[in-house]
Amino acid sequence: MAKRAPARRRPRKAKPGTKGLTAGECRLEKLEGPASSASDLVEKTGGCVVGIYKEPLGAHPVLLAILPIGAIEPTPFQRDLSDAHHKRLADVINRTGRFLDPVIAVVAPNGAGFWTPNGRHRLEAMRRLGAKSIAALIVAEPEVAWQILALNTEKAHNLKEKSLEVIRIYRGLLEDDSSRPESQFAFYLDEAAFVTLGVCYERLPRFGGGAYHPILRRLETLSDEPLRAAIKLHEKRAAMVLDLEEKVAAAVKKLKERGLVSPYLRAFVVARINPLRWIKGEPPPLEEVLKTMRDRAAKFNTEKIKPQDLAGAAGPPDEEP
Repeated sequence: MAKRAPARRRPRKAKPGTKGLTAGECRLEKLEGPASSASDLVEKTGGCVVGIYKEPLGAHPVLLAILPIGAIEPTPFQRDLSDAHHKRLADVINRTGRFLDPVIAVVAPNGAGFWTPNGRHRLEAMRRLGAKSIAALIVAEPEVAWQILALNTEKAHNLKEKSLEVIRIYRGLLEDDSSRPESQFAFYLDEAAFVTLGVCYERLPRFGGGAYHPILRRLETLSDEPLRAAIKLHEKRAAMVLDLEEKVAAAVKKLKERGLVSPYLRAFVVARINPLRWIKGEPPPLEEVLKTMRDRAAKFNTEKIKPQDLAGAAGPPDEEP
């Protein structure tokens, strides 16, 4: 049975100066193990290590390196590149004439170069400017590439970006270790709903997921099933959501043909067919709710909808960028 992931708790504010290392303790004289191997790879790819230290909170080794611009690529599971964002960054970097915000990098799984989990736009901005190399903070543990995405605030997510990022992480995890329970990856996945919505966006890029997110978020939980089994359930649910969306879209089209105009038509239709608003107590399973909504959408009588019914409609716009 699916189990809801434990709620995240913010760490309590600690007493000043009680955790981590002092400045002097961050000095690192020698690299060992994976960090040493990462240093060797820097040299092999034509880069150079310009500094090593223990990061001040957890004492993990970090390398400050200059990498050839061609030796580093974005992780394949992060958000899509924003053309406007990287061009703005390139303009700012060009005006200052300095690159002062190193990207974070990990050793790529194939060992042939490096991945950056949070520097895609900075990397593309430097490439746009014709840079030969880029500064990077290198961490030796590849799993940080997944963890760091939770800390990435370079550009705020919208629902589509977040969902696509989560499903790409999920598929990366499937290749890495598909036998571990899905619930163990709550840190990376955040919500089960993002996985299902991510599959929907993969199959239908113009999908209006905002109308369905509240329903999925309420009824979906991260499973204790292995990833390889859990993904099949998400794909099944995504197929049901897209089937429902097809019927909702047909109702929206009929409303528009009647001259009813609103940026919230999809959210309005979904709200009208959603049985959860009438249910008190324990709701039925998601599959049952989606079937009920599909049947109601197929029978949705657009002729009974009046302009004043839409006056109080709100929610996410019908289409997301």
